[in-house]
Amino acid sequence: MYNTRLDGLTEYPFQRLTALLAGIEPPSESIVMSIGEPQHAPPDLLHKTLALNPADWGKYPPTPGSPDYRAAVAAWCATRYRLPAGFLDPEKHVLPVAGSREGLFMAAQLCVPPQKHGKTPTVLMPNPFYQVYFGAAVMAGADPVFVPATKATQFMPDYMSVAASDLDRAAMAYLCTPANPQGTVASLDLLKDMIRLARKHDFVLVSDECYSEIYAHTPPAGALEACAALGEGLSNVLVFNSLSKRSSVPGLRVGFVAGDATLIAKFQKLRAHGGAVAPLPVLSAAAALWRDEAHVEDNRRLYRAKADDAAAIFGSSFDFYRPAGGFFLWLNVGDGEAATKKLWREAGVKVLPGGYLARGTTANDNPGSAYIRVALVHDRDRTKAALVRMKHTLDSLSK
Repeated sequence: MYNTRLDGLTEYPFQRLTALLAGIEPPSESIVMSIGEPQHAPPDLLHKTLALNPADWGKYPPTPGSPDYRAAVAAWCATRYRLPAGFLDPEKHVLPVAGSREGLFMAAQLCVPPQKHGKTPTVLMPNPFYQVYFGAAVMAGADPVFVPATKATQFMPDYMSVAASDLDRAAMAYLCTPANPQGTVASLDLLKDMIRLARKHDFVLVSDECYSEIYAHTPPAGALEACAALGEGLSNVLVFNSLSKRSSVPGLRVGFVAGDATLIAKFQKLRAHGGAVAPLPVLSAAAALWRDEAHVEDNRRLYRAKADDAAAIFGSSFDFYRPAGGFFLWLNVGDGEAATKKLWREAGVKVLPGGYLARGTTANDNPGSAYIRVALVHDRDRTKAALVRMKHTLDSLSK
């Protein structure tokens, strides 16, 4: 006996990658660039603050986290997105999550009802997409609706073009900005349009903004900023972010959800039953990280330098473009699986086939199948060496 909805899940991308590369021996010096796991050194501030409250390790952390953590998050959001005073109340609008992944998955348990207008609800998501979105929709009993986020749409999903029948059944829509894997950024106007659409059709916009602090030039807009600009509060909106990318601490597993007060209260009730809560010393350290911008700028500078190197190495080859945000390259290599195998066998560089991050309606129309995703997560010298090897190998593939 088990939950048969599990049968609707596909293998996770990295399991598929392991199977694809099985039996292929890479050169002795290999570099893994398939997973978006930041390898920059964590800030010194983390080690100092983790040691400040040793007695708190002996306490169960409360589901809402600590007042100090919620206050730090609310203050960061207010500064980062220029929110009006009091717009984001740390007692009503903010809740910690164990990294954005957990929160994004549980959002579907929160937002998807058994039925909407007497029919199975839908969950809208970009295509390509972060696989957690699909898994969350399936396990909540919803119908996933894949909305193209391709070069033709500037790599952003056009939710306004979704069929009326799917919009009327929509319980929620995921939006990732900066986008994973394409690195594109939603404009403030697009975010406002998305919020208006969510309110018109009474679904929840779930804005995944975990790459928001890694950007080329201009800080990306956010859904909280768009809510403030519309002047109609936070209804129908949940925003997720975390410290994993911003502060290079993916192992800390601390993030937040902010938005609609009614949904936040219900989310707290849900998480009390099954959500992981960070220990109080971890929340204290996380609060200190949200309050410090110096280490974030240092981190961003490293990613910008690696993006500079990538631009110099690839030029316009493989439809290269410099991502506006995040740390992934989205390269058009014609056949993502074939290129991935060749890169592992000949260059010792492990990347992820783009088709593993997307879904097609037939075997031949997967919008990611021509691409590979490359994570620029290592130090600059190691990353640059890998990119040079990649370029040489991919050039031979295209001949």
